[in-house]
Amino acid sequence: MKLLSFDIEISDVFELGKHEDIEKYAPFHISVAATAIHDGEERVWYSKDEKGHPAIDLTQQRAHELLEYLNKMQQMEFMVCAWNSLNFDLKWIGHQANDIALAARIALKSFDPMFQFFNQAGFPVALGKVAEGMGIPQKKLMDGADAPRQWRAGKHQEVMDYCLGDCQMTNLIVCAIQKTRQVRWVTGRGSISSKPMPRLKSVEEVIQDPEPDQSWMDTPMPKSNFYKWIEEVEEVKI
Repeated sequence: MKLLSFDIEISDVFELGKHEDIEKYAPFHISVAATAIHDGEERVWYSKDEKGHPAIDLTQQRAHELLEYLNKMQQMEFMVCAWNSLNFDLKWIGHQANDIALAARIALKSFDPMFQFFNQAGFPVALGKVAEGMGIPQKKLMDGADAPRQWRAGKHQEVMDYCLGDCQMTNLIVCAIQKTRQVRWVTGRGSISSKPMPRLKSVEEVIQDPEPDQSWMDTPMPKSNFYKWIEEVEEVKI
């Protein structure tokens, strides 16, 4: 199955406190998105203002074009992936495009290795930490929290490169997981840990899998937090 990864950056500026829930600052608006076919076409998605410069936000039309593209690629049997896309990217693309139902259908058929990891480990893990643990040399070009400020400051190309770089990194991680049948990541203590992942599952499959063991955690994050937005879409059934 051919592989395509995508990513978004938001334009909203806020200071996220330690252990603070980012949803407190929602709804989010998208500044730029990127798609990358592994060893194939790479695209950056943004809108232009009246002067022809990159606009602060994607227009509803442009966001819907992105959804339509992802939907088309799934129909062409591409493995459409993103890191934490179920809980973030697709939800906010759907919001920006004013088509949550289409975003939800794409989400269920998509592959989100972070969600699958969470359902095994009981906690999330960052893209950069997994790339480092899997021995992938490509590095993140920016801290995600800085992207909205950089975009608003006119450093559009830097943010575009960062967004596209995360797509490329996700593709490399997915290929590495498929090859090694495991996920390795750098822990908070700096050591490398691992979890077996014999095959990547679609979001729909992972939702149906048993809940993770979080009995050892004081404040576990409910698995349903990732997909409750889909459950609220009347036209889509899980």
